[in-house]
Amino acid sequence: MNTNTNIIIALLILIIGFGAGYTIRGNDAPKTGGHMMADGSVMQNGGMGGAMDNMMEGLQGKTGDAFDQAFLSEMIMHHEGAVQMAEAALQYAKHQEIKDMAKAIISAQTIEIEQMKVWGKSWYTQ
Repeated sequence: MNTNTNIIIALLILIIGFGAGYTIRGNDAPKTGGHMMADGSVMQNGGMGGAMDNMMEGLQGKTGDAFDQAFLSEMIMHHEGAVQMAEAALQYAKHQEIKDMAKAIISAQTIEIEQMKVWGKSWYTQ
């Protein structure tokens, strides 16, 4: 499998596997089983589904530059969360295949984060 296939599989696993949870916004400390996301939200019960819902809500009703800015902001946070999870996998995973996938996620998504930041700065910063 190539790197893109691995990344797609990992993202599908994250979305499907964690879709039953929910996200709390704010400064609440994570409860048992909770996870602090890059944006400061707390993901409870593996709440990737709730986090995704919140990200999609931030895009609703937007078009053009407003959509693009919101998309970049949400995707940067989403990718930062994936990088954090992959870093944890490097440290704690048992299987080398997961560690290899984690390395690929970190590499690809770090590049994408930087690209999105460059676009945001060049398109929307005066």
